[in-house]
Amino acid sequence: MDIEVLGALSVREHGISVTPTAPKPRQVLALLALHADRVVPVSSLVEELWDDEPPRSARTTLQTYVLQLRELIGEALAQAGEKGVTAKDILVTLPGGYRLNTRGGRVDFREFEKQAGAGYRAMDAEDFAGAARRLREALSLWTGAALADVTPGSRTGLEAKRLDEARLCALDQRIEADLRLGRHRELVSELTVLVNRHRLHESLHGQYMVALHRSGRRGEALNAYQRLRTTLVRELGLEPSATLRRLQRSILLASPETVPARGTALAGQPVALGS
Repeated sequence: MDIEVLGALSVREHGISVTPTAPKPRQVLALLALHADRVVPVSSLVEELWDDEPPRSARTTLQTYVLQLRELIGEALAQAGEKGVTAKDILVTLPGGYRLNTRGGRVDFREFEKQAGAGYRAMDAEDFAGAARRLREALSLWTGAALADVTPGSRTGLEAKRLDEARLCALDQRIEADLRLGRHRELVSELTVLVNRHRLHESLHGQYMVALHRSGRRGEALNAYQRLRTTLVRELGLEPSATLRRLQRSILLASPETVPARGTALAGQPVALGS
């Protein structure tokens, strides 16, 4: 079974979709997919579907959704001609919960975490070319916001937010690696989009300022700082961090080549992730 959650939800058995169209069964499948090969307690599934106000029929209704998912899995197994395996072997009932067995299939968010981890280790070893490559590979697994087409419940909503923040952290580090490699001119257009999307993210703004300044666009770099400062004060009542203020001063006083490639030393430390 192959699972994709880094964008729209897609769960396939032998390449055949077993993803339901109805919202509630999709939520059930999404939570099972996020914990693939692990037991998801019935209580967690009930909370996902109905928060803290489940109907009296919650467990019976959940069982109905599980049966619907098994029907889709069974149809996929039949189409693939697999014998000796049933839908109950893949979506397993266990004491207190259910487990979705991938049987060694591909799970995109685990592949992302593996590739991103390798990228972070390369960064720590100052292998910036290797870090940029690994992190770019990790980010290529994403096709949109996590579980973009699933109605978020209390649990899937939190998991989707965690994954989206992990994506942003990997992106931040990939840009940092590219800055270290002197790719500042190539980064300006990408960072222009990112700082408008993440208007309170200090690290991305710091990287944008460095890329602009190193591209000979000092005035634009200082304007980027002022825009961020205005937004932080207006929306959060905060001044930019001391580190970002130091970067601003270094741009005011220094030539492009003397501004540190790492810029703000803010990677992975956003003030906020809003847009």
